[in-house]
This record gives sequence, C-alpha cells and structure tokens, in this order.
Amino acid sequence: MKNLTAFAIGLLFGIGLLVSGMNQPPKVLGFLDLFGRWDPSLIFVMGAGLAVSAAGFAIARMRGKALVGGPLYLPEKTKIDPRLLVGALTFGVGWGLSGVCPGPAIINVGFATLPATIFFVAILAGMAVYEIFNRTTARL
Repeated sequence: MKNLTAFAIGLLFGIGLLVSGMNQPPKVLGFLDLFGRWDPSLIFVMGAGLAVSAAGFAIARMRGKALVGGPLYLPEKTKIDPRLLVGALTFGVGWGLSGVCPGPAIINVGFATLPATIFFVAILAGMAVYEIFNRTTARL
C-alpha cells in the first residue's frame, strides 16, 4: 500500500508538472525574466502547490502520522543558517541558468533528450559533491 501510494502521488505530481509546463525551460525562464517578457502563469502553479502542501501539512499535524500510517517526519531545524543560504543560492542560480529544477528534470530524462540527460547527470554530480563535503566537514 505504501509503495502504491507513493507511486500514485509521484505520478500525479509528474502529470501536474507536465500540464503546467514546468518541464519546459523556455516557460520557466519566461517566468524568471522579471524585466523582459515576463510570463506570470507559473505563479498560479506555485500558489496551488503551496495551498495543497499547506493543507496536507495541517492535516498531517492534526493526525500525528503520515498518510499511510507511518511516523511523521517534519523538519526540526527552523533557523536560517549559512548552509541553507548557500544551498538556496546554488539552487536558484542553477534554476535561473537552465530553466529546470529537479522534479521536471526527472520527467525530461524520460523524453531522452541530451540537455535533460546532461542536467540530470549534473544533479547527481552535485549530490555526490554534497555527500563528500558533508562527510568531510562532519569529521572536523
């Protein structure tokens, strides 16, 4: 049941990204181009995502457990620290340069295009660099 639920939610998320155009770099870059040919349509996508997730978190907090009955894991850290700022900056620069973020990148790999594949390999490389850095700094 747990795997089926995860699959259904992931499929719904992926379909939502495709329908909204979030997997199309020109559309995303148009949204990020505030002083050029700005395309505000993705504000509605983000707003809907925030509304759904806010409702989901509120329900989960009231229930005290995850949808499929497992433990509820909520972030414990609430302070903005340098690691968060560097991560957000890195993500933002990557998103702004490419017009793709990780969710849509996974969808685009399914279309087997070279740019999507290169971007996905870069994501994996970034995750590896993070792990190496994290392990190295944890020992200091």
